[in-house]
Amino acid sequence: MMSELVRPPRARFTRRKLLLGLGLGAAAAPLSACSLDSRSPEVMSILDKAEELNKAVQRALLAPRTALAPEYPQSAISSYFKPNGSVDPDEPAYVAQRQSGFADWKLEVAGLVERPMKLTLADLRAMPSRSQITRHDCVEGWSCIGQWKGASLSALLDAAGLKPQARYIAFFCADTLEQTLDNTGRYYETIDLIDAYHPQTILAYEMNFAPLPVEHGAPLRLRLERQLGYKMAKYVMRIEAIDGFATIARGRGGFWEDRGYEWYAGI
Repeated sequence: MMSELVRPPRARFTRRKLLLGLGLGAAAAPLSACSLDSRSPEVMSILDKAEELNKAVQRALLAPRTALAPEYPQSAISSYFKPNGSVDPDEPAYVAQRQSGFADWKLEVAGLVERPMKLTLADLRAMPSRSQITRHDCVEGWSCIGQWKGASLSALLDAAGLKPQARYIAFFCADTLEQTLDNTGRYYETIDLIDAYHPQTILAYEMNFAPLPVEHGAPLRLRLERQLGYKMAKYVMRIEAIDGFATIARGRGGFWEDRGYEWYAGI
């Protein structure tokens, strides 16, 4: 069921404007979450130093993390919703699933859970769900409004039963954005339990009242409406409850975070 419409507030500051005012926007420009430009050590150093400042700014100026993102009427849905990141993964197992219409696809739920699970799309559709029309904000500066429907992540985690030491949820995906010898080019993302249990955090299998298209992450993608688009992992294949992410890939909590982006990308 769609939640009551919440109109967007007229905030004096946005996260992007504030960072630009601090002179960090220009440094971040070469690091596009929708393209793979070169990344200089100088830029990485600046972004590393900016991370703690960004966290402080988020807590000081923005709404509580439990607040809802604005939702919109159906008439506001964008006529064209630009896909971000990869749009057609070539990983063999994913290609096979796509060609079969994801008939045998299953989401693996593992890690620090009491009841590991493997869920089909039918299983996910049978879980408590949420439909929402929200705005997707890309770090590049563009935005689109779309409708999303999916399984509530909190309901899934409750069904799996988190162990006490679980602190984060990791999403492992089918798309590879960068060829690396150590396999750190495979897309992944992590969020904490505050965001995992936010009522608007869903595993979306539907977009604009139709099955999720491949270019937007079929068969399943994360929707994390209070953060920028690069946090919303597409082509999700496995979810793990973890106590930390220092040993995953390059240790910063996500594909783009490993390349200098902020781990918490709140808006």
